[in-house]
Amino acid sequence: MNVQPIKQRFGIIGNSPGLDRAIEIAAQVAPTDLSVLIQGESGSGKEVLPQIVHGYSARKHGPYIAVNCGAIPEGTIDSELFGHEKGSFTGAHEARKGYFEVANGGTIFLDEVGELPLTTQVRLLRVLETGEFIRVGSSKAQKTNVRVVAATNVQMLQAISRGTFREDLYYRLNTVPIQVPPLRDRKEDIHLLFRFFAQDAATKYKAPPLILRDDALQLLTAYRWPGNVRQLRNIVEQMSVIEQTREVDAKTLRQYLPDQSTALVPTGTASGGSGTDSINERELIFKFLFDMKNDLNALKEQVKAITGGQPMAAPIPPVYRDEHLYMPQSMPAPGTVSIIPHNAPDEDIDHTEVEESLSLEEKEKEMIKKALTKHRNKRKNAAAELGISERTLYRKIKEYDIP
Repeated sequence: MNVQPIKQRFGIIGNSPGLDRAIEIAAQVAPTDLSVLIQGESGSGKEVLPQIVHGYSARKHGPYIAVNCGAIPEGTIDSELFGHEKGSFTGAHEARKGYFEVANGGTIFLDEVGELPLTTQVRLLRVLETGEFIRVGSSKAQKTNVRVVAATNVQMLQAISRGTFREDLYYRLNTVPIQVPPLRDRKEDIHLLFRFFAQDAATKYKAPPLILRDDALQLLTAYRWPGNVRQLRNIVEQMSVIEQTREVDAKTLRQYLPDQSTALVPTGTASGGSGTDSINERELIFKFLFDMKNDLNALKEQVKAITGGQPMAAPIPPVYRDEHLYMPQSMPAPGTVSIIPHNAPDEDIDHTEVEESLSLEEKEKEMIKKALTKHRNKRKNAAAELGISERTLYRKIKEYDIP
C-alpha cells in the first residue's frame, strides 16, 4: 500500500518502516468496525492514527470525538462518557448526554485508556459487547452505534497483572493492535522533523529557519528523545525564539537537552514502552520504605541515648525454680522495643515501650497528607512532589478518605 497520500493528507512527517507499517494497518482496518488499540510512548504521535481510521471509514461523515481519559477526574468520567440524569448527583441540575450518545454513528478516540477506573471499564466493556449504555442515575439502557479507537502509553499486560485494568476489556479493545515506534527508533526521521518544525517556527515568528551543523546533527540523532516528537518540536521552537544565530552547533544544541548521562543511551539498548504508572507506584513505595528505615534508625539513636550507650538486654527467657515455671512480670508487646536499665535485677524490671507503626498504608497516607499540606491542597503539585500521577493521587485520597 502506498501510504504517501495518507501522510500528505494528515501532515505526517517521516519515512521509517515502523511508522509506515502503523499507517498501513490503520488504513486497512478503517473500513471495518473492529476496535483498535494504539500503543506507544507519550509524545510519539498516536493521536493521528485514530483520525486516519475515522477518515477512511464509512463513518467519516459522522462525529469524531477525542477524549483524554487521564484528564477527567474519576468522579465525573462516567457522566462525561455515558451522560447523566437530572438530580443523579450533586450539581446535576439537568440531564446531559455523554460522548457515547453524542458520537452515535461516528468514532470515539479514548486516549490514555489505561487510566480509566475499574468501574468505568465495566461500563465500557458493556458498550463494546452489546452496544448499550446506561446514563448515571438511570435504569434505562440506550443503544449506540460507535466505533471505539483507544490509545495508551501504559504497558497493558503489566496493568492487568497489577489488577488496574480488566483483562477481558483489554482483549476486547485489542482486536487490532497498532504499535507506534518511539522517535529514537526512527533515526532517519529526526532530521526531517527538525527541518519541518524549524520552517514552521520561522513562518510563525517571522525569522529565518534554523540550520543544523554536522556535529549538531550527530548529537540530535544520538539523543534518546524520552519526550519523542513533542520534545523535539518544543526544543526547535525554543531555539527559534532564543538563539540569534541561525546555524546551530552541538554546543548550542546541548544547552537545550537534558543531561547526556541520563538522556543518551547506546544504540540498540533503548526499550519500547514507558511503563510510567508502574515506575511511579514503585518509586512511591520505595520512598515510604526508606522513610520507615530512617524512622527506625532515629529510634535506635534515641534508645542508645536513653541507655547511655549500653547494649539493649536480650528478651528474658522463662526459668524454672523449684520445678515451677516463672515468667518476667512484664513482657514486651509485639512490635515494641523494650529498654532495660543496665544491671537491673531480674525480679523487678521496668520497661519503656516505644511504638512504631510498620503499616505501609499508614506511611503512604501520612506522606500524602504531608504533601497536600505542604502544597496547600494543590493536588497537581502534591502529585509531582510524591512522584506519582495526579489520577493516582486522586485515587489514593479517595481510598484513604483523606479530607
